[in-house]
Amino acid sequence: MTPPPLCTGHAPWLSMSRRECLNRLALGVGGIALADLLAQDATAAPPNSPALPPSLSPSSATGLPHFPAKAKRIIYLFQSGGPSQLDLYDHKPLLNARHGEQLPDSVRGSQRLTGMSGNQSSIPIAGSPFKFSRYGQSGAWISDLLPYTAKIADDLCVIRSMHTEAINHGPGVTFMQTGSQIPGRPSFGSWLDYGLGSANANLPSFVVLITKDKKGQPLMSHLWGAGFIPAKHQGVRFRSGADPVLYLNNPAGVSPENRRLALDRLRELHEHQFAGTPDAEISTRISNYEMAFNLQTSVPEVTDLSAEPAAVVDSYGPEARTPGSFAANCLLARRLAERGVKFIQLYHQDWDHHGSLPSGIKRECLQTDQPAAALIADLKQRGMLDETLVVWGGEFGRTNYSQGIMTANNFGRDHHPRCFSLWMAGGGVKPGITYGETDDYGYNVTKNPVHVHDLHATILHLFGVDHERLTYRFQGRRYRLTDVFGKVVNDILT
Repeated sequence: MTPPPLCTGHAPWLSMSRRECLNRLALGVGGIALADLLAQDATAAPPNSPALPPSLSPSSATGLPHFPAKAKRIIYLFQSGGPSQLDLYDHKPLLNARHGEQLPDSVRGSQRLTGMSGNQSSIPIAGSPFKFSRYGQSGAWISDLLPYTAKIADDLCVIRSMHTEAINHGPGVTFMQTGSQIPGRPSFGSWLDYGLGSANANLPSFVVLITKDKKGQPLMSHLWGAGFIPAKHQGVRFRSGADPVLYLNNPAGVSPENRRLALDRLRELHEHQFAGTPDAEISTRISNYEMAFNLQTSVPEVTDLSAEPAAVVDSYGPEARTPGSFAANCLLARRLAERGVKFIQLYHQDWDHHGSLPSGIKRECLQTDQPAAALIADLKQRGMLDETLVVWGGEFGRTNYSQGIMTANNFGRDHHPRCFSLWMAGGGVKPGITYGETDDYGYNVTKNPVHVHDLHATILHLFGVDHERLTYRFQGRRYRLTDVFGKVVNDILT
């Protein structure tokens, strides 16, 4: 059968050489691909023309918030390494009663173990050496390692049924911060900045603070990176010391006036470039230059704690006057929150207690207990807690059995993703409740499980964002923080 003609009229390809025909075909396919990519860029992000001051809020383009928000800002106190829930918040008397006995196979089931304890010939149950008591009207069980946190028990929503698929630190921390175990996705703070914008033109919407001089698993920049959304939404790390943001200050001999003139001329060049090549990264570059100029005056002011009343500084603990300590970072977080920073991410490492857990966890609690409790009290006293969501927790929990040899005074716990504890306060979360339960061995969730995706969906909900509708198109697919999972935990919301 003779195939139908491709078109009517003159067919120029009949007189073309094979090479010329293939060349034109390639150009046509390339044009189609380019048009599709440009269409994706046009729908992926809010338009910010470089010819105008970059918008502080893309809500007009994204339709956000989707409904009234209860939280205006979040302070996330991330405890990297996996704090032991069994020694802090999840009281299990049975473990002490059966201390040293072998963990029954019926409890463990088919759960995989890490390579660090999977080959042990013995997995003895390890009870907590620390005393638990009930505190506040809520009666929350809290370890005596956390005397200051115990005082704010009625402000906390303790979730004891968190769970994750990640069993190692790299994927686990990445999952908690980006919604994916594989690096490359936008971080939580970047999603919020992309969707809701900033409330302060002189400070970033997303700031990262890391406790200095800590050991433990490394913290990579992808944890606060923007992934495939515009780079202007990535977190800005504030370091301790005289230069909180690297390369921010003017070189010797360059005045602020000269810097302003140089940036104005550079902006004109970028606008000219954008007119010929509408690349979103050019707009991002302009925004970053402008933000850096504004930071030159705003960062020294916000990081200067000398104006804080002595009583306030002292409430955060003896390390509050040491720049870069967890205590100083908690105080700085409150100051950033006051100035409109939307997402303030604190990282505190060294909770990875495979051995010497009794001494190791005491050390970390001494560094974090008082500052975290003082932050809640400080926000509450200033009338900010109702609109500030504070989150405390790590990437997974610890096992109910000992890793390695257990002695009378020493033992360690391995990674445990099946259940761990986390607390939230303020920002539309019910205070004074404990949510979720684990079995008597502290090994499996038995009531009201909360997955990492559920946590993310719930936090976005508190900011007035439907987690299924905050998306970004990349490589032909619309991505979201919760991937294709997640449900809002309405039971913990006011």
